Amino acid sequence: MPKQDERPVSIAVGDEQVSGLLIAPPGARACCVLAHGAGVGMRHKFMAAAANGLAERDIASLRYQFPYMERGSRRPDSPKVAQSAVRGAVAEAARLLPGIALVAGGKSYGARMTSQAQADEPLPGVLGLAFMGFPLHPPGQLSDQRAEHLERVQIPMLFLQGTRDEFADMALLQPLVARLGKKATLRLFTDADHSFHVPARSGSNDAAVMSEMLDDLASWAKAL
Repeated sequence: MPKQDERPVSIAVGDEQVSGLLIAPPGARACCVLAHGAGVGMRHKFMAAAANGLAERDIASLRYQFPYMERGSRRPDSPKVAQSAVRGAVAEAARLLPGIALVAGGKSYGARMTSQAQADEPLPGVLGLAFMGFPLHPPGQLSDQRAEHLERVQIPMLFLQGTRDEFADMALLQPLVARLGKKATLRLFTDADHSFHVPARSGSNDAAVMSEMLDDLASWAKAL
């Protein structure tokens, strides 16, 4: 997919500044504020592909760094600091794109920190949360305790999950989404893992999975 024009931005997080990248196609129908996973930053190929693919579907995006990633640390921020970064990024997206509907979320750790922020205090202007690989539990440690806060989220949520995701066992994830009721939507990608990689035997490929996932995300965001 062709690379879209990116605009570097700076986002205030307490006394710090973190980097962001804005892609805003003409006539954008919504903007996704995207947080990265724990081990990679906003420039990771997955995050870049998501942002560029959304732009092709008339969805703007602001992806950004958590403070620990900005500093080059491998140790993720505390939930309080991470949630402050989420709020700063949402505020910056609203400032840069006034009048554009906002969706917040991201990949794995970024998705969970965004949902925690929304559960603690609603993110101003955000109409829905989109999770690309929600990390329900560490691999092999089956539990849905990490999702208890989702009961307090009162806006629509979209779960984009691979059926082979070792961070979200289907036997736990599907009942969780059912309990959340009409505010939660689950889209499953057969044979995809936590990185949305599929094996050759699946008959599909990673690019096709990404395209299908972004189609779902864009359609859901536009419907909001």
